[in-house]
Amino acid sequence: MAPQATTVTVTGAGGQIGYGLLFRIAAGDMLGPDRPVRLRLLEIPQGLKAAEGAALELQDGAFSLLEHVEVTDDPRVAFDGCSIALLVGARPRSAGMERADLLQANAGIFGPQGAALSEVAADDIRALVVGNPANTNALIAAASAPGIPADRFSALTRLDHNRAVGQLVAELDARPDDIDGVAIWGNHSSTQFPDVSHAVFGPVKTGPDVTMVFDALAAKLGSSEAALAWLDDVFVPRVAQRGAEIIRVRGSSSAASAANAAIEHVRDEQGGVAWTSAAVVSHGEYGVPEGLVCSFPVRSDGDGYRVIEGLDLDDRARARLAASVDELVAERDAVRALGVI
Repeated sequence: MAPQATTVTVTGAGGQIGYGLLFRIAAGDMLGPDRPVRLRLLEIPQGLKAAEGAALELQDGAFSLLEHVEVTDDPRVAFDGCSIALLVGARPRSAGMERADLLQANAGIFGPQGAALSEVAADDIRALVVGNPANTNALIAAASAPGIPADRFSALTRLDHNRAVGQLVAELDARPDDIDGVAIWGNHSSTQFPDVSHAVFGPVKTGPDVTMVFDALAAKLGSSEAALAWLDDVFVPRVAQRGAEIIRVRGSSSAASAANAAIEHVRDEQGGVAWTSAAVVSHGEYGVPEGLVCSFPVRSDGDGYRVIEGLDLDDRARARLAASVDELVAERDAVRALGVI
C-alpha cells in the first residue's frame, strides 16, 4: 500500500527562496524518496502569478512524488491539513524603516498565519520560519497558535551553521563531512555566535584520538593565539555577515543556500540527526529565558529538535551568547509592547 501524501505548505512561494524550495521538495530531497507530497503555495495577491508560474513548472517536471499543487492567497486554505509549513514570506526591512516598524509589519503576517495553523493544520504540524527576523517571527507565530505546542515552531539557523562549516572547510582545506559539532548560538542576526569549541575534525569523530577543530586551526595557523585571533577577527564576523556579503557580490540575497538549509533543517528534524543547529523554543537551557526562540546545538530522533545539554561554555562563549540573547529579549519586549504576544 502506497504511503499517504504529506501536505507541505510554502508561504512566499512565488519568491526566490520559494522557487528554490519547491522543486527539491517535489523531487524528494526534503522528505525522502518514499514520501509523496501535496504542495500548497501561499502568496499575497501581488505574488500569485509568480506562484502560479511555479506550479506550471512543477507540472512540467512530472515529479513522481508530487500528487497535487494548489496556489492560494488564503492562509486557511493553504494550511488546511498541512503537516509541514515552511514560513518563508516576510516583510523585508526597507530604507529608513525602524526595527519596531519591521517587527510590527511581520506581526501582521506571522500572527494570522499562526492562528490559521492552529485552526486548520494537521495534528502533527511542524512549522519552520525562514522569513526574517526569523527567531522573533517564530515567537509571534507560536504565540498566535494556542492549539499547537510552541515547540512545534522553529526558526532557521541551519544556513548559519552551513556557512560556518563552509568557512572551516576553506581554511582547513577539508571536506564538509570532515567537520562535526559546530554550533550556532543566539539570534539569526549579526549578534549570533558561531562556535567551534566542541567541533571535531577529520575521519575520527569520537574517542581518545579525536582532533578538535581548534587544534587543527592552531596547527595550520601556527599557534593557539593565532587560531583564536582568526576565529574572533575573521570567522565569527564572516559567518554573521555572510548574507550582506552575498548581496554586495551577487546583487541579491542568498536564496539558493537559504532554500538548501531549509530543506536540510526539515530533513534532519523528520529523519533524525545527532548534531546540528536550529532556533527552538528555550526551556531555560544555558540560562536562555524560557519561551525565547534561540539557536542552540540540537539533535533529533525524528520527532522534533531537542537542545543538546551539558556542554561547557567558556567566558568568551557565554558573553557572546548573552549579547545575542539580549537582542532576542529586546525583540520579544518590542512585540509584547505592540500587544502581539
